[in-house]
Amino acid sequence: MSEEPKSDAPLNPDFLAMLVCPESHKPLVQKGNRLLCKESGKAYRIEDGIPILLIDEAERISDAELATL
Repeated sequence: MSEEPKSDAPLNPDFLAMLVCPESHKPLVQKGNRLLCKESGKAYRIEDGIPILLIDEAERISDAELATL
């Protein structure tokens, strides 16, 4: 019986390296269960290990969180 991945588990580094922000086309950084883009200021959620890279569903990153990227 296989174990389901946790929603906040790190993505495979090779897979993460292939992902880019759909708006800025810049690399993404994983923080918990979200992928963050400094250039666009958007955060994309990860559900069941699957990045949801839809601009319309992205959240705006707070200025305080942007400063930590």
